[in-house]
Amino acid sequence: MITKNFIRSNTYYDSVTLMMISSKLSAIDGVENAAVMMGSEYNKQLMSDSGLLLEEHMNATPNDMIIGVVAANDEAAAAVQKAVEEALEEKNNQSAAGDIKSKTLEGASRRLQGANFAVVSLPGRYAAREVDKALDHDLNVLLFSDNISVEDEIRLKDKAIGKGLLMMGPDCGTAIINGVSLGFANKVNRGNIGIVAASGTGLQEVSVIVHKAGFGISHAIGTGGRDLKPEVGGRMMLVGLEALSEDQDTDVIVIVTKPPGVEVMKKILLKASMISKPIIGCFLGGDPQLLEESNVVYAKTLEDAGVMAVQVARGEIPRSEWDQDRKQKLEDIATQEKLKYDNQQKYIRGLYSGGTLTYEAMLLGKDMLGTINTNIKMDGTTFLINVEKSYGHTFLDMGDDYFTDGRPHPMIDPRLRLQRMESEIDDPEVAVISFDILLGYGSHEDPAGALLPAIRKAKLKERPITFIATICGTDGDSQGLETQKAKLEDLGVIVMNSNAEASRLALMLV
Repeated sequence: MITKNFIRSNTYYDSVTLMMISSKLSAIDGVENAAVMMGSEYNKQLMSDSGLLLEEHMNATPNDMIIGVVAANDEAAAAVQKAVEEALEEKNNQSAAGDIKSKTLEGASRRLQGANFAVVSLPGRYAAREVDKALDHDLNVLLFSDNISVEDEIRLKDKAIGKGLLMMGPDCGTAIINGVSLGFANKVNRGNIGIVAASGTGLQEVSVIVHKAGFGISHAIGTGGRDLKPEVGGRMMLVGLEALSEDQDTDVIVIVTKPPGVEVMKKILLKASMISKPIIGCFLGGDPQLLEESNVVYAKTLEDAGVMAVQVARGEIPRSEWDQDRKQKLEDIATQEKLKYDNQQKYIRGLYSGGTLTYEAMLLGKDMLGTINTNIKMDGTTFLINVEKSYGHTFLDMGDDYFTDGRPHPMIDPRLRLQRMESEIDDPEVAVISFDILLGYGSHEDPAGALLPAIRKAKLKERPITFIATICGTDGDSQGLETQKAKLEDLGVIVMNSNAEASRLALMLV
């Protein structure tokens, strides 16, 4: 076998395009492994570890596209290069063949008279400039891009507020506006429950729970995960609350976020006190006492937030549905599963594509498990020095920047999570692997099916592992909620109704 690299300098393609091309290269005759990636530090390390990148090309820059191939001969390697070039040429031709095409935002605004919304998804160093232009054209903005400075975020949000516009982001992955899903979102009913969230997957989880209860979403406004930081001060959260308070289609409001600082929390509660509509607040990990003298009803989990919003919409008194009967059902399942373990098996490995779902799982477990190792910041947990290696109880947000630098998010490309799952299976101390499956717009066409090879591998071992999954999706999502559930359950995966329920079962098992 030989290893070949082909470098295209100063040639940028988005990670999703390159992922789709890479997935087809290994099928070429004589090719053992192949991939095409941008030359970020993380991607270069991945390619090097996989034997796809030669030492002399470790100096490639993030603006360079790298084709790496391990093949039987030069002819097979050349076939990979040709296949990549043809795929990129085909993409360029398709892009040029659209009915409406504009090279600038100004041109697009002229062609689409009456447009009032723009989605910006560019490398961070270019994104702020385009948001500026969009706001100048009186367009509301969903800023999908990350790597925007805090200074630019504050400036752009202040500019939007001054013009009466939304500037959702940066790093805003999900929103539903007037029934239109933007970014990663699920197909949910229209209804009278509005959401404002500093969390994409948190927004998805709540909207799905509302949908499954037979109710629907008026609007779901994302703010970007940094909005409630002290520097930004909850600027877009406050705008979102105001917008939902004035919206005639919204009767109940849900707030979803990790706990902000005290001063930002005071701002939010002050704004809430001026709103006559009922408000459910899911400040994950926040102190419920802070809400005691406010008009915001405390929800401990994302599931509680969705359930309570529906209860209020029905005219009922809001309460958590986590009761003794549900607890007993999980304990019965746990009792049977634990009979299968040997004396070594004692740890949970949580492999999540949703950052807020990871956070919620750790919140429920950190007081019970002792040490939790993780790659995201949370008081009372231990930050992993080497993210590539799990220790003890480990919970990973695999949508974190470390894993997505130059690569598609695991909701789009599950391969990295599949590889990590396979490595966790080989650890004799692992008892439980807990994971999420997120359906909807933007997500992989078969996220459950993509993880089945690891689950099958585990079934071949004498040491059984309990797989626990939660599926965030609806009957309307293209992947098919019941189809995805059946694929997992056919291999013995325990599928729970919410992330909180799945997390509680995992805890009972260890």
